[in-house]
Amino acid sequence: MSKTLRRPADLVEAGFAPADRLPALERVAARYAIALTPALAELIDRDDPNDPIARQFVPDPAELDTTPQERADPIGDDSHSPVDGIVHRYPDRVLLKLVHVCPVYCRFCFRREMVGPGKRPTLSPQALQAALDYIRGDPNIWEVILTGGDPLMLSARRLAEVMGELAAIDHVKVVRVHTRIPVAAPERVTPSLVKALKACRKAAYVVLHANHPCELTPAARAACARMIDAGIPMLSQSVLLRGVNDDADTLGALLRTLVECRIKPYYLHHGDLAPGTAHLRTDIAAGQALLRELRGRASGLCQPTYVLDIPGGHGKSPIGPDYLARQGDDYTVEDFNGARHVYPPRE
Repeated sequence: MSKTLRRPADLVEAGFAPADRLPALERVAARYAIALTPALAELIDRDDPNDPIARQFVPDPAELDTTPQERADPIGDDSHSPVDGIVHRYPDRVLLKLVHVCPVYCRFCFRREMVGPGKRPTLSPQALQAALDYIRGDPNIWEVILTGGDPLMLSARRLAEVMGELAAIDHVKVVRVHTRIPVAAPERVTPSLVKALKACRKAAYVVLHANHPCELTPAARAACARMIDAGIPMLSQSVLLRGVNDDADTLGALLRTLVECRIKPYYLHHGDLAPGTAHLRTDIAAGQALLRELRGRASGLCQPTYVLDIPGGHGKSPIGPDYLARQGDDYTVEDFNGARHVYPPRE
């Protein structure tokens, strides 16, 4: 494949969806954006109806089904947006949403009502300056997180301009970039793009979104290495997805592969209550059981924090398994084999 597939008819023609699903997929496409890049399309096994890459990017008629708990803005971005492009939920950091387009569109995206063609526009020059003025005006803002959409959809020139603006704000010390580009379109991670990421002269971090070990192809690994070798640390965030990574073998392989690529697993997100995503969400107990199974069996380097973004804009909270319990004046603590021990030890 040489081009990104953006229409249900393209997916059917390429063999990624059966022809009898086309009418339903057209209804999905009328509401939510579709894009499948060549780098990810070539990973899909057309003969596997449960292929984990297809499950993430090929639309499903189940997306037309919504539950009463689902909402258009599940994590409350808009309720914490003082100016266009800024989300200020925590005191010391803000999101700066530069663009609302992505190289690929995840079928579980919590911003699916905001991103894609015909949705919210890229920040205008005037809106960008207003967003930067907001950051300049609050000395408590220590970190700026570039997100969207995918900020690495910007040209290297535009990205360097934004990084340069942030470099001039003395109280901003850290710039974090959230992206899927290294796995979705690794060819975009050019020397010019890497140079642009370094232009802020601050501590710059890149956080890669990856959910399955097969996403880390040789090309994706090379793209990540170009950034890491240039001195840009990388972290990862993943979403726990039914039928994609909700078993210990797959999740463990993903986390180990990330660490082998010099990428520290950061967050494992519980699926947000975005419309039409119930078929991809697990339950919290299943996620806790997975993390418990991996504790002690995968290196500490491989352990992410399992988090839930509380609906309504109340922020992330860790929801991993609990190993400590109070027992009178003492504690009991559970080891990775499930045995419990009193602490401090009794004589």
